[in-house]
Amino acid sequence: MGPASLRVLIAGALLALCAASAAAHGAGADVSHPGFDALLALLLAAAAILYARGVIRLWRRAGVGRGIRSADVACFALGMVVLAIALLSPLDGMADRSFAMHMLEHEMLMVLAAPLFVVSRPVEAWAWGLAPRARHATAAFFRASPIRRLWRATTAPVSATAAHALALWIWHWPVLFAAALASEPVHVLQHACFFGSALAFWWAMLGGASRRAGVVSLACLFATMLHTSALGALLTFAPSAWYVHDAAPRSFGLTPLEDQQLGGLIMWVPGGLAYVVVGLAIVATWLAMPGSASHDASRHALSGR
Repeated sequence: MGPASLRVLIAGALLALCAASAAAHGAGADVSHPGFDALLALLLAAAAILYARGVIRLWRRAGVGRGIRSADVACFALGMVVLAIALLSPLDGMADRSFAMHMLEHEMLMVLAAPLFVVSRPVEAWAWGLAPRARHATAAFFRASPIRRLWRATTAPVSATAAHALALWIWHWPVLFAAALASEPVHVLQHACFFGSALAFWWAMLGGASRRAGVVSLACLFATMLHTSALGALLTFAPSAWYVHDAAPRSFGLTPLEDQQLGGLIMWVPGGLAYVVVGLAIVATWLAMPGSASHDASRHALSGR
């Protein structure tokens, strides 16, 4: 994939972003905050353009595919499309009146978009996309000792797993979930907590932290699969609906309890499957290592970088 192909790929992601935004604005009653949607679309477009600019600059200096692989770029473009569908398409409007659609939206953010962005190495690409002076200033900022300590603490496997678990369980407390439906700022905060904690979690599993603590990362993956599956099972087998939004019409002909059960199944089955797939991939990577390197398995990650 050369710079021209990269431009085509990012352009496709931007077109998907624009199409999702237009569809959301055309959804009428399902979208109550078009101004916020437009701002979000602009931010995502700016992130995509800066990423493309950085990759092109890096490839021109180091060679196509060096530093950032073509597969990384494809992951970034796919992550942008997933974000656009989750946050800017009519799905976001349907999520306001259906718990199952809300759960689908959250799973797209946490187990699709977040890991795709982590493996796409966006920080490196964005840094190269900046002007030289801004790039050096940004690098100096992140090299500062307090920032480095905060980054290490946030993205350590155990702390990232704990933060992600807290975000999941706290925001599924019925009172807070209802507050997110009733207030757009609270709803944005809910999404930010889910997506931000998922980014930290997947960085610990697939990024730099996992190279230092592979076995711990695998244990954290297993623990996350267990507690998310437990929450999904509780939602599925609850005898009554936990989330009843009186102002919302019945969605897809389902009762509130049936809607909740469907949402629980989405978290339990396809959501839990993502952790299993990544865990198996990590184990497969370890098994593929030469025998002489087997003692290093606990320090290597899925990406093999």
